[in-house]
Amino acid sequence: MTGKVWTFGDDVNTDVIAPGGMQSATPRQRALAVFSANRPGWSELVTPGDIIVAGTNFGTGSSRPAAQSLRALGIACVLAESLNGLFFRNAVNYGFCAFACPGVTGLLAENQTARISTDTWTVMNEVNGAQLPLTPVPAHLLELMTGGGIFPELERRGLIKARG
Repeated sequence: MTGKVWTFGDDVNTDVIAPGGMQSATPRQRALAVFSANRPGWSELVTPGDIIVAGTNFGTGSSRPAAQSLRALGIACVLAESLNGLFFRNAVNYGFCAFACPGVTGLLAENQTARISTDTWTVMNEVNGAQLPLTPVPAHLLELMTGGGIFPELERRGLIKARG
């Protein structure tokens, strides 16, 4: 995947990603509220396929489904120095790509273009060709991330009734 980079710092909290007052809103309304407290209007600048690059402990906080809102907004992936474990699990469950990549904040700046390969587990800066290794994700988790998440998988296996 290849996309425009948006940068965020360390310890980005799920409460900032997905504001609490929006939990009963429609998926589109929740998506438009992403980062509204600290970057008002940002969600309207995002184009499908964009990539978030962040510091350490991205997705800290509650079990709020922030990954679902990022996916609904059209963000293709989060690359972070490190990911909060609960956020990572929610990303897998909701079919959203999130990868740890130590050093990524020094590799990519806002508005640059990142190219991610899960074949070689690398990320490359399209401007200067520099690259870093991604922390590999087990194949079964990567399949859930790229296949829409846990619910479509359970439906495919006949373990839950297909959603309408």
